[in-house]
Amino acid sequence: MAPPVDALFVKSQNTTLPKSLRPTSPPPDNVPKHKHVKDLKLRTKLNRQAAHAARSKALVEDAELLLTSEAGKMQVETELERTWRIGQDDIVQSAGQEAAKGRRELKLDGGPYRSRYSRNGRHLAVVGNMGHVATFDWQTGTMHAELQLQETCRDITFLQDQSFFAVAQKKYVFIYDRDGVELHRLKAHIEPTRLEFLPYHWLLASVGNNGFLKYQDTSTGHIVAEHRTKLGACHTLAQNKHNAVLHLGHSNGVVTLWTPNIPHPAVQILAHLGPVVGLSVDPSSGGRYMATSGRDGVVKVWDCRNWKGTVREWTTRGGSAELEWSARGALGVAVGGSVNVYTKPSIQTSHAAKAPPPLYLTHPIPHRPLTSVRFCPFQDILTIGHNVGLSSILVPGVGEPNFDSTEADPFENKKARREREVKGLLDKIQPDMITLDPDFVGALAPPTKLTTAVNDTHNIPFARLPRLERLRVQGKADETELVDDDDEDGAEGDSDKNDKPQSRAEKEKRKMRGKGKSLKRYLRKQRKNVIDPTAVAIRAKLEKQREEKRVAKAIENGQIEARKPSALDRFRRP
Repeated sequence: MAPPVDALFVKSQNTTLPKSLRPTSPPPDNVPKHKHVKDLKLRTKLNRQAAHAARSKALVEDAELLLTSEAGKMQVETELERTWRIGQDDIVQSAGQEAAKGRRELKLDGGPYRSRYSRNGRHLAVVGNMGHVATFDWQTGTMHAELQLQETCRDITFLQDQSFFAVAQKKYVFIYDRDGVELHRLKAHIEPTRLEFLPYHWLLASVGNNGFLKYQDTSTGHIVAEHRTKLGACHTLAQNKHNAVLHLGHSNGVVTLWTPNIPHPAVQILAHLGPVVGLSVDPSSGGRYMATSGRDGVVKVWDCRNWKGTVREWTTRGGSAELEWSARGALGVAVGGSVNVYTKPSIQTSHAAKAPPPLYLTHPIPHRPLTSVRFCPFQDILTIGHNVGLSSILVPGVGEPNFDSTEADPFENKKARREREVKGLLDKIQPDMITLDPDFVGALAPPTKLTTAVNDTHNIPFARLPRLERLRVQGKADETELVDDDDEDGAEGDSDKNDKPQSRAEKEKRKMRGKGKSLKRYLRKQRKNVIDPTAVAIRAKLEKQREEKRVAKAIENGQIEARKPSALDRFRRP
């Protein structure tokens, strides 16, 4: 019997590399030493992590020398020529025989269609609105599964690899294997409209007509989080591959960012005047830029680092647009009866006028509506889903030419796929680690500004100070000492009797005078190092009594005249 996933995760966390397999080469010169850390064990651990990170960075720089493949791109010879004037027929003739296979037209019944590629770009899954579902290897033409579900299907996605895929059907989310056999019916996902899978966390996320965003762990089957967006039905969902944050577009023009560990949106912005219909995050820039499109016909590019307005925006012809970023930072916009492709750096450069950026490539598609846009990983292929089927066009320079075989290998065999699946389970990241800034994991906490010295020995962080010291630093400590009434009276009387010495018994008698009053005992019990409203009210009452006694004593000595009662006193506030 195989051990449970949680046990494997614990073992992987507590497993260390043997000394014989550890690197013996000296670390690079620019490794921080962390000499300011006093704890020897912590300092040794941080030095080891820093040396490992430095070695990994050096190995990556060395590996870049072996990446001989370069991303191609269309270039013009003169300034009067334009790349968008080049059609697909010319590109297919100029491309190689293997690359030309990416240009195809799939005419299918039951549209409009949506598509999704696997992580290695080898397999394609399509789903029609009328219930037609198919998965196949598009390079060899091998069909894996084809289903006629006879009900409304809204979205499809692969899970960890091409072995499993999830379909957002009319009422629930269903999971099928490679042969099309139904494995699970996820009843917690009600009326789903969009699906996303987080590969490093093994989380299947869905959002539906009821406005709930739900995360489900596909390795254990448990619901990790369930957030109520409170913004109605949602039909737009995208993920940031850099930090696994989900971006949702709502019908009131608001875009929200969600994580499993926060019950409210991490970021909420008003992006459009109408419903948001298109949303995508740039994977080439580490998730820094986000593109949105609305029913108002406007496409906007946002900087996710500051959210201080749009970087660029322009108006499209034909209404709402579908968006998708490629691995090299090209933005595909399917609107009206054509698909347009824009490249960097024009779409990421601020521009005052609301003019569209320079066009890189365009292709007309007469089959409306255009419902999905997908770039194929590690290929210069753009697949557009429409009412009649699917259309794939060649876009030179938009695909990543080099791939990491440990992450996604287009040429992996059955054994390599199994090994990668087991390694992915062992390296699964917990949902609590998802945050807007993933770089804080493993970093040192910054020194706190609220530090103080206790007894002039050493500085202690503010959070570790005693309660009285924290209140003193904040200026909220109530350290006022109460003076007894009889002590005040005695102090006034002592001015007339300074010339008479007092015995020890008289001093003890005066010291204990008034200590047995019930109000004083209650006040001493309530005397805390915080501002208590009850104690404050009692102190105000005592102050009022002292003032009345002082006035009565002054009237008795003839220092002031007594106030005569008036008929208007009944209207005075107490």
